[in-house]
Amino acid sequence: MTAAKAFRAVAGAVPDPELPVITLDELGVLRDVRVEPPTWPDEGPRVTVELTPTYTGCPAVEAMADDIRRALTAHGAAAVTVLTVYAPPWSTDDISPRGRAKLAAAGIAPPRPRGGGPVLVPLTPMRLAPAPLPPPRCPQCGSADTELLSRFSSTACTALRRCATCREPFDHMKEH
Repeated sequence: MTAAKAFRAVAGAVPDPELPVITLDELGVLRDVRVEPPTWPDEGPRVTVELTPTYTGCPAVEAMADDIRRALTAHGAAAVTVLTVYAPPWSTDDISPRGRAKLAAAGIAPPRPRGGGPVLVPLTPMRLAPAPLPPPRCPQCGSADTELLSRFSSTACTALRRCATCREPFDHMKEH
């Protein structure tokens, strides 16, 4: 395994500070890891990490950067620079299938993938507003009969919903 792959694996395994059931790699916010060789024989390499927060102003981005610095320094990096990059912007489509499964297992309804790529030639007239999505399924019983209780929940990235079937409240990761 190359040094870049090893450091990427370490950085990617850092849990998200707001949703610790999912790693930064599974969340899709870890964009790039670059490794420069040591400048002195007795020091470790210098590592640069690029992160894209889930939204501009995300309060967890500093905690993510601190956790990455600690993990990579413990893995032998002499210096770690964490850069916040906004292009391309993060999307809920960046969450890996494994990350979606982990969110569901933790009782958080994962966002629905938007899928598809850009449409170069529109085949239908453009809508002024997106078509409403069906409500997310309950992660406890699987029912689609759910209701929105609050647009904000335990984190700014989640909304609070309740299942009308089993009556359990649950977080739903907002689609971006």
